[in-house]
Amino acid sequence: MESVDEHLVRHLTEWSTGTPPPGSPGPDGTGPTDRLLLAYLDAQLESRHLDLALRWLQSRGEGFYTIGSSGHESNAAVALALRPTDPALLHYRSGGFYAARAGQVAGSTPVADVLHSAAASRHDPISGGRHKVFGHHGLAIVPQTSTISSHLPRAVGMAFALGRGLAAGGFPADAVVVASFGDASANHSTAVGALNAAGWCAHQGIPMPLLLVCEDNGIGISTRTPTGWTGRALSMLPGIEYVPVDGTDPAHLLTTAADVAHRVRRQRRPVLLHLRTVRFMGHAGSDAELAYRTRGEIVADYVRDPILATAALLARRGILDPAATLARYEATRERVMAQARAMVGRVERLDSPQAVVAPLTGRRPAAVSAAAARAGTGRQRAFGGKPPEERPPLTLGQSINAALHDALLTWPRALVFGEDVARKGGVYGVTRGLRKAFGPARVFDTLLDEQTILGVALGSALTGALPIPEIQYLAYLHNAEDQLRGEAASLRFFSAGRYSNGMVVRVAGLAYQKGFGGHFHNDNSVAVLRDIPGLALAVAAHPATAPALLRQCLALAEQEGRVCVFLEPIALYHERDLHTEGDGGWLAPYTPPDGWAAAERPLDRVRTVRDGDDLVLVTYGNGVRMSLRVAETLRRDGIGARVVDLQWLSPLPAGSLLDAVAGVPHTLVVDEGRASGGVAEAVVTALVDARYAGTVGRVTSLDSYVPLGPATAHVLLQEAGVLAAARDLVRRR
Repeated sequence: MESVDEHLVRHLTEWSTGTPPPGSPGPDGTGPTDRLLLAYLDAQLESRHLDLALRWLQSRGEGFYTIGSSGHESNAAVALALRPTDPALLHYRSGGFYAARAGQVAGSTPVADVLHSAAASRHDPISGGRHKVFGHHGLAIVPQTSTISSHLPRAVGMAFALGRGLAAGGFPADAVVVASFGDASANHSTAVGALNAAGWCAHQGIPMPLLLVCEDNGIGISTRTPTGWTGRALSMLPGIEYVPVDGTDPAHLLTTAADVAHRVRRQRRPVLLHLRTVRFMGHAGSDAELAYRTRGEIVADYVRDPILATAALLARRGILDPAATLARYEATRERVMAQARAMVGRVERLDSPQAVVAPLTGRRPAAVSAAAARAGTGRQRAFGGKPPEERPPLTLGQSINAALHDALLTWPRALVFGEDVARKGGVYGVTRGLRKAFGPARVFDTLLDEQTILGVALGSALTGALPIPEIQYLAYLHNAEDQLRGEAASLRFFSAGRYSNGMVVRVAGLAYQKGFGGHFHNDNSVAVLRDIPGLALAVAAHPATAPALLRQCLALAEQEGRVCVFLEPIALYHERDLHTEGDGGWLAPYTPPDGWAAAERPLDRVRTVRDGDDLVLVTYGNGVRMSLRVAETLRRDGIGARVVDLQWLSPLPAGSLLDAVAGVPHTLVVDEGRASGGVAEAVVTALVDARYAGTVGRVTSLDSYVPLGPATAHVLLQEAGVLAAARDLVRRR
C-alpha cells in the first residue's frame, strides 16, 4: 500500500471513531448540492484508485505508464462545471476531470478506458494502444501527447474558431474550450505565446471562449517553482481574467468553477483558473522522490489531500459520515482492482507494423481525386469578372493566387491567414485580392507568432474548418515546428483516426533570392518536414502544375485529414523566362475547372518534365528550372537528358520515381538542399534499395547557412555544378 493511501485510510478511520474532521462543524446550508458533492467525491476516488492500479499493473509487466493524478483530483470540479460537449485538452494529471466527465455521460467506462490505455491495449478508446493519454471522442476530450504546453496553441485556435461561429466539427455553438496545464510548463515559451495570443484576441474584443486551468502543485519533476511566481505571472496577463482557487476547499472550488465556466460561456472571454494542488507519489512510478525532497516534506503534503478535504466537507454537512466515505473508498478500490486483475494475461495489443501505422497510412484516393476536381460557383465575382483561364499566361505567384481564389470558392469553410496575408496581400503579393473577394472572416492577418498561426490552424480544423495558414518564410517555421511534428501530424496516430486536423500550411521558402535576405529569407533546409510521419510535403515549381498540386493538398486535408505543407519557391514566384529573356518559359495558362481532373497531381506520382534517354535529372523546386536549362545545354552536347520533378518530398513517391528512371543508364539527383539531411539522400537510397541498374550521382548545396549577397553563390548549388556533375556521370562506364 502506498503511504498516501495509508494516510487517507488512517484518517478516515480515526474520524469514524470519534476524532472530528477539520473545519467548522455542522452543515453550512450553502454551496454545492449534495448530489454534486457526491459526484465530485466519486470522481476523485476513481482517479486515485486508478493511479494505484496502474502501478500494480506495471509491477506485473502489464502496464507501461505511471504518471498519476494523485493530489490533483480537485480538477474533477472543472469537469462538473462544464458540459460533456465542451472540448477538453487535458494535462496528464487530469484523471479526476476524466472520471467526472465520464460520469456525466451514460454508458461511459472510465476505469476500463484508463486501464486499457496504460496497458497499451487495442481497446483503449482513443489511441487504440498507441499511447497512454486522456482522450475520448464521445466525451469531447481531444488527446494530447505532451503537457509542456504544446496543446495550448491548439486550444486557443479552437476557442478562436468557435468564437467566430465555426462549429461544424460537432461542437455546440456556445461551447467552451477547456485546457489544463501544469505550473512548471506555464514557463514554457509555447505557453507564454498561447496565453499572449488569447489575451491579444480578447483585448480587441475577438470572442475567445477559453477556460485555462493551471494545475499548480509547485514542482516540475524535481524542480521547485519559486513561491508566488506562478500566481504573479498568470495574474498579470492582459485580456485574461485571473481566478485563484484552492483544491483543498471543495465547496468554494465547485462554486467558483461553475461561476467561471458560466462566465466564459456567456461572455466569450478567456479566464484562467489557477488551481492550487499537491502532487503525491512523485512524478511517476520510476521517480525517486526522496532524491530531491525530504520524507518530512512529502508526508507534510498529505494533509492537503483533496479527497480528505471532500470527506471532511461531506461529514460536516451531514451528507456522508467518514465511515461511509471509507466504505465508498474501499468499494472503489475493489471495483477498479477487479478490472485490473481481469486484464492480466489477457491484454490485446497491436500485433504488426501495419496495425501500428494504420492511422498514418490509410488512403482514400478516389475521394481525394473527386475533391481535387471539384470547383466552386461564383468564379466571375471572385475573380473580378474575368476568370484566370481567360487571362494571359501566369507566373508561379499568380497561378497560386488564382488557385487560392478557387480554393476559397470550392471549400466554403476554407480560411487563409497568417502574417500580412490579408490587407497587404502577402509579402510577395500571392494572397492579393483574397480579403476583398471573401471578406475578413475568411482571410485575416494574425499576430507575429508562428506557434499561434499553426495553433489557430490546429484548433480551427477540429471545429470543421479547412485552414490554409501561411508561414511567411521557411526559416520562420523552425520557431514553431513542434506544432506540426508533435501536435498536428500526430493527432490521427494518437487518436486512431478518431480526430484529425487536416490543413494546408503554405510556406514561402527555399533559396536563390537575389540581393535580399540572407539566412532568414533564404533557407534551403526541409529535413525537419520530411521527418514527420504522415505529413505530406509538396513543392511547387511551375505555374502549369502548382494549382493542381495545391488542390491535391486541399483534397488530402479534407478527405484524409492529412496535414500538408505546400512549399513555394520564392525565387520562382515572379520568374517569367526559362532559357532566354522574353521566351515566357516560366509562364503558363491557368487550367479551367473542366480540365482539373486530367491535370491532377496525385500524392504518389512524380512528373516527367522533359524526356531523354541518356541521363535523368531528378529534382524539385528551383532545381526544376535549373535542370531544364542544363538539359538544353546537354542536348547541344548530344546528350539526351530527362528531367523529373519529384513534386512530393514526403512521402517520397518512390514507385513512380523508379518508373520514371527505368531504362535510363544514369541518374543524377539535383538537390538545392544541403548535402546532409537533404532530399538527395532519400532519393539515392530509394534507387539503391530498388537495385536500380544504372549509375547514380547527386549534386547538392553545401552544409552551410545561406549568407547575404554574392556569397550565396559559393554555398548554393549552381547550374555550372549541375552541368559538370551531369557530364561526369555520363562519362562513367
